[in-house]
Amino acid sequence: MAVKVLYFAWVRERVGKTEETVEPPEGVTTVGALMDWLAGRDEAYAHAFESRKTIRAAIDRTHVKPDTAIAGAREIAFFPPMTGG
Repeated sequence: MAVKVLYFAWVRERVGKTEETVEPPEGVTTVGALMDWLAGRDEAYAHAFESRKTIRAAIDRTHVKPDTAIAGAREIAFFPPMTGG
């Protein structure tokens, strides 16, 4: 299953790209598992996802929790917490 992954703010800076299309292995079925898999890709991803509890995620522009299934997702975004004013 190929899925488009978007990176924002310091996650983007650490990964070094704004987006990419990935094909996670079969065992990667949740947002949290996807973060773990991405973190294992190389040092830049490991650095980007070192504070997984801080990173927020959205599937198809809807905020989700780490235990949310990624099956059928077209787009998954990762970003730091946001504040407004």
